[in-house]
Amino acid sequence: MFSENLMQTYASSKLSFEKGSGTWLFTKSGEAYLDFASGIAVNILGHGHHHLVSELQLQVSNLLHTSNLYNIEQQKKLAERLCGLSFAEKVFFCNSGAEANEGAIKVARRYMHSIGQPKRNIIICFQGCFHGRTLAMLAATSKKENRVGFGPIPKGFRHVPFADICALEDNIDDEVAAILIEPIQGEGGVNSFPLDYLEKVQNIADKYRLLIISDEVQTGMGRLGRMFGYQGTALRPDIMALAKGIGGGGPLGAVLATKEVAKGMTPGSHGSTFGGNPLVMAAGN
Repeated sequence: MFSENLMQTYASSKLSFEKGSGTWLFTKSGEAYLDFASGIAVNILGHGHHHLVSELQLQVSNLLHTSNLYNIEQQKKLAERLCGLSFAEKVFFCNSGAEANEGAIKVARRYMHSIGQPKRNIIICFQGCFHGRTLAMLAATSKKENRVGFGPIPKGFRHVPFADICALEDNIDDEVAAILIEPIQGEGGVNSFPLDYLEKVQNIADKYRLLIISDEVQTGMGRLGRMFGYQGTALRPDIMALAKGIGGGGPLGAVLATKEVAKGMTPGSHGSTFGGNPLVMAAGN
């Protein structure tokens, strides 16, 4: 039964599950359902994975939460592991994909500010993209229906046609800071960019000294057969957004960046109350 106290933002099924095991979900009456959705690309280890469960149980019994005003040792471990697997040298932990993409935009703009080019703040996005549901990410996302009734929508984003390299270059000027791209679009219909197009995108970024932000909220953590979606392409990201699968079911996101691009992020420039707390770090690790 639906609760009258819940905002009806989802047209949810009447199905409700009590237990999960591996790839299966079970209702209270014992009906089994094969889980093809994986919590919208989240449960990459399946349900009830013994190692994930034991680590979370251990962490809950020891320490659930401290703020980032204190050193959280598990952050160091996960950050080192993520950097060792990717191009990145710096990591910021948050709670979701939308937050990770917001953080990535902030890192890009802050970098331009740090090198004396604050007017370079426009982010190039692609038709069919989806980057989240915060106000700024509604502006980044191409689906206009998502924005209805939420205006005014923040400025600073330009959308170009999918896989049209001429249109991309035509939209580059001295106000553009970065290109935000999903290696394969998810919400837009599982649209795969041609590999030669991604090579041209990287060439344009090099030519105009633009940053590449790889939105890997859905394509990261092994979902394309490699750890991150940009790998196996010509893309050389400066910044990457992760979430969903990285927590195996825990609310975890991350912004990864090179040391150079992250240099603008100094104490007070960004933050998160729950981001990177001991519980979600146990899940991520």
